[in-house]
Amino acid sequence: MAIFKKKSKTLTEKKPWYREWSEALIVAVILALIIRTFLFQAFKIPSGSMLDTLLIGDHLLVNKFIYGTQLPFTEQTYLKMRDPQRGDVIVFEFPEDEGKSYFQRRDFIKRVVGEPGDLIELKAKQVYVNCTVYNIPQQVHKDNQVIPFVAGPRDFTGSIKVPADSYFVMGDNRDYSFDSRFWGFVHKSKIKGLAFIKYWSWNAKADLLNKVRWGRIGRPID
Repeated sequence: MAIFKKKSKTLTEKKPWYREWSEALIVAVILALIIRTFLFQAFKIPSGSMLDTLLIGDHLLVNKFIYGTQLPFTEQTYLKMRDPQRGDVIVFEFPEDEGKSYFQRRDFIKRVVGEPGDLIELKAKQVYVNCTVYNIPQQVHKDNQVIPFVAGPRDFTGSIKVPADSYFVMGDNRDYSFDSRFWGFVHKSKIKGLAFIKYWSWNAKADLLNKVRWGRIGRPID
């Protein structure tokens, strides 16, 4: 009597195409989430508060680990290289969105002007840090009018001391920036990272042939 043995499946048997695609997609999503959470994240500039350093339509990459990253649902910081420094362009969660749902929270981008313990004061648009004039090449003033102290804090403030673990930030477009002069400080826990390079730039108002700002792509953010 002939005996037939049932063939066993080999380790090299090819998987169905839909299984290969689904596994590849799952791995890609996991890797993307890891990169976005711990390493780098992309942001788009929606307003002109950082003109002329950053233009509306610039797309940026943000280094998330330079200031340290946190594991979800913990307060433990990992991968920290240094603290934010004066002159850094940072992305942070808008402090006044505290308590709002995840989908209502907004990310802002500004430049660090005051570090913890610094004394900040504005007099007729001029910024003083620890009683010393602080000017940077990136700052611009697009409004010649000087607004008096009684009308608002844009051009005049009293002496402001930056609290521990917090930062005073301003937009480079000083006359048209909604920043620490109006709503206060950024706590280090709200900082998402350091903006360091422009990877794309799109001018929605230009004609079709000039929408891409090729000269800005790949440029570092100073």
